[in-house]
Amino acid sequence: MENTVLHKANTRGHANHGWLNAYHSFSFASWYNPERVQFGMLRVLNDDTIAAGMGFGTHPHDNMEIITIPLEGDLAHKDSMGNESTIKTGDVQVMSAGTGIQHSEFNPNADLQTKLFQIWLFPKYKNVTPRYQQITLDVTKQKNNFAQILSPNAEDEGVWIYQDAWFYLADFDKDFSKTYEIKKADNGLYVFVISGIISVNGQELETRDGFGIWNFKNLEFTATTDAKFLLMEIPMNQ
Repeated sequence: MENTVLHKANTRGHANHGWLNAYHSFSFASWYNPERVQFGMLRVLNDDTIAAGMGFGTHPHDNMEIITIPLEGDLAHKDSMGNESTIKTGDVQVMSAGTGIQHSEFNPNADLQTKLFQIWLFPKYKNVTPRYQQITLDVTKQKNNFAQILSPNAEDEGVWIYQDAWFYLADFDKDFSKTYEIKKADNGLYVFVISGIISVNGQELETRDGFGIWNFKNLEFTATTDAKFLLMEIPMNQ
């Protein structure tokens, strides 16, 4: 029997720091909800808007897979591994923090805000050598399709991480339907709607709603309106 959890957009944690307007799907920083600590190995899903010229100063991470997906604008990145780059809309970036890294992230534009998702997954292995990867996606592959942007395999499409997870971005036209089949039997799926309205096995989801489901083999996705959304298939147990 399939299990589900619904996280409506207006139930997320919210912190507006002026320079940073952040919404948290799972407990983060000063927002704590015992019912919303994680979904399987998915620990953080932050929906951040960073004001022009502002950002996060240098700070540490370890033993976490950190994925950044810009939605609007750019993000300048600098880390203790010597990487210095700008992540642009249409890119995806991953850091395996492993034994420990330090990094900073800021909006390099003086007159534009940056919007992004930052996602943290617990890794399959602890204390790996830290690594960094960034690619530019072919967004045309997302049209009426589940376009893979992340997997456990370096040779597959998208970035790779130290976890049995697969991420997809989709951009469906109104009324388009497609079936998703689970990649790994014991995994669950967390769906996050970027824009529009979709239905997942009859469950309606609106913009910025999150929906977790596990103990299933396949799911029917239908776009009620034109819609963009993120699929994250992740282990429910380590």
